[in-house]
Amino acid sequence: MAVLERSELQASSLADLHAIADQLGIDGFRRLRKADLIETILGGGAPGEDGPGEPTEQSQGSSEDSEKAESERPEGGRAKRRPRRGSSAARSRRSAASSSDDGDAEQEEPAARPARGSRVKEAPAESNGAAAGGPGELATGVVELLGNGSAFLRVSPPEASDEDVYISAAQVRRCELVSGDRVSGPVRAPRRSERYPSLVRIDTINGASADAVSDGVRYEDLPVDYPSERLALGSQDPTLEAIEWLTPLGRGSRAVIVGAAHAGKTETLRRLLDALTGQEDLELTVVLSGARPEEIALWQESPVPPVAALSFAASADAQAQAVERAVESAKRVAARGGHAVVMIDSLDGLNAHAARKALAAARNLRDGGSLTVIATATGPLGGETAVIALDGTLTSTGRQPILDLLASSTLRPELLVGEDGARAITQARATAMEAAG
Repeated sequence: MAVLERSELQASSLADLHAIADQLGIDGFRRLRKADLIETILGGGAPGEDGPGEPTEQSQGSSEDSEKAESERPEGGRAKRRPRRGSSAARSRRSAASSSDDGDAEQEEPAARPARGSRVKEAPAESNGAAAGGPGELATGVVELLGNGSAFLRVSPPEASDEDVYISAAQVRRCELVSGDRVSGPVRAPRRSERYPSLVRIDTINGASADAVSDGVRYEDLPVDYPSERLALGSQDPTLEAIEWLTPLGRGSRAVIVGAAHAGKTETLRRLLDALTGQEDLELTVVLSGARPEEIALWQESPVPPVAALSFAASADAQAQAVERAVESAKRVAARGGHAVVMIDSLDGLNAHAARKALAAARNLRDGGSLTVIATATGPLGGETAVIALDGTLTSTGRQPILDLLASSTLRPELLVGEDGARAITQARATAMEAAG
């Protein structure tokens, strides 16, 4: 069985490592530094519990057994690129994946499984039919995604329990699951090297057939419109007031907050998050990529803690993966008619292609949901529907608002604030230009 690799753990945020340690039942994990926590996870248990590296059935397998298992995997163990949704090839793969055998094979995913050498406890015997202890029993619950791409089926949401069911990253990707989805399907009991039951296949998603949900049109192929519903901020903050009426944001906006170093980009993004928190129909997600450690601590105390928090010491690839996971989850929310907002601080640490790809995911789906991306960056990337430029001089002298109106812009503002509002924006820009000239 594949397990978490050291490189994957090192690329994970401390919050993700805490989640894994909690699921493994490691005592006192919050007191450990990241490096020690990784060693403890790989060693399998809290320090002094059984000693790291104690062999299990998993770690005692011979190389001959490994080679045999590898030779039995289809296509030589290499995963095929997923075909376009809705194609006959995709449906064939999903149909094959629905079998019990394939469901077991998917449990070999390395996500959130007990590490090598870990000693795990068996899940309790099933008493109410919600979680599974034996093969073929049905489980129903609510999905909670983990930062590494796998998930758990919470049978008593939102609380975690030993009766929860593990969902592999492959199943999450195939069925495009998002946190909050209610799914059902048969499960198998945990094996000796596992702590939780595992989902064999997914039968229903939010009451509909999993096949019917998965056979929908690809997100990228859905028709789109310019943002036409303004995001109401309702804040007394002078800069947010200026953004709301002079550089308005809408559901589906691709917005970048730009400015020189120390211009206030991160603080402005945090205030935007505070203004949007509590709007019931918005699903907010925060991703920190390339952030300062002090900023990470502040974000983690916010009403919406980041799903991933990587400092500027993380590699560009690790940062890109964290951003991509968050954006992919938000795309599934929008494709099902919801409204998602992803805030990224910042795009500067990503390579150019990954940054553009994250920004390009934002769109207002016609007759559907929306995905709004609001990110910070040193400068515009191109393709934005809104650019919020900040004036570093105003920031450094404590003057408000710190919006650089002449460098800021919104495409088709009349769709968000009406014709009169659009004329008022034009007039405000003309006045600012006269004052600057």
